[in-house]
Amino acid sequence: MAQTPPCLMVIGAHAGDAEIMAGATVLKHVAAGWRAVLVHLTLGEKGHPTLAPEEYAPRKRAEAEAAARLLGATCVVLPYPDGELPVSAEVQWALADLIREHRPTVLLTHWRGSMHRDHRHTHLNVLEALFYARLPAFRRAHPAHGPARVYYAENWEDQEGFQPEVYLEVTEVFDRYLEAIRAYSLFRGEVVSFPYEQWYQGMSAVRGAEVGVPRAVALMRPEGRRRRVALLDAEGV
Repeated sequence: MAQTPPCLMVIGAHAGDAEIMAGATVLKHVAAGWRAVLVHLTLGEKGHPTLAPEEYAPRKRAEAEAAARLLGATCVVLPYPDGELPVSAEVQWALADLIREHRPTVLLTHWRGSMHRDHRHTHLNVLEALFYARLPAFRRAHPAHGPARVYYAENWEDQEGFQPEVYLEVTEVFDRYLEAIRAYSLFRGEVVSFPYEQWYQGMSAVRGAEVGVPRAVALMRPEGRRRRVALLDAEGV
């Protein structure tokens, strides 16, 4: 029987967060034979300056699906409203069930030091979901599972207290990463004026310089598991 490939799961607060903070990491792992799953807790449908949420939501969903195809990933959208994501057992069980279903080897999500409420709430929900997902005494549709490693991905909105600890070179996939994030009108500069692409291009060069490669991304370990790691490949993350 063929062995199931390892899985990378990225959990983001809004459609676009998982891709912008971890799209290059996804491409690196997919190229190494991994499966990838992008989980969006909300569509981020309240973020357009002129479109009503009910108009922007289907556009964001279509953009999320297009970006996932370009990254070679599975796209999952949960039904929570933008800006109103609760910290609740309901959200945590929804995430736990996805973790049990897809069985990620590595899970990436938001660091808690964020300016955005939904990002902070995603961080808290994921930590609790990992407890529910791992405990066999909870009987669900899928057996218990927990990822071998959990990391926080670098996001420009989550910079308070973020400490780069694990680096992954993404030089060879970076152009494809840019193509994937451009599936979102938000990242093409059509929704807000913040230069997302410029920030992530610049940060990839900075993180690359820190470990002696052209471009890299940095990840952070959960508290209690801190140690500085230099440069890993997709098999080591």
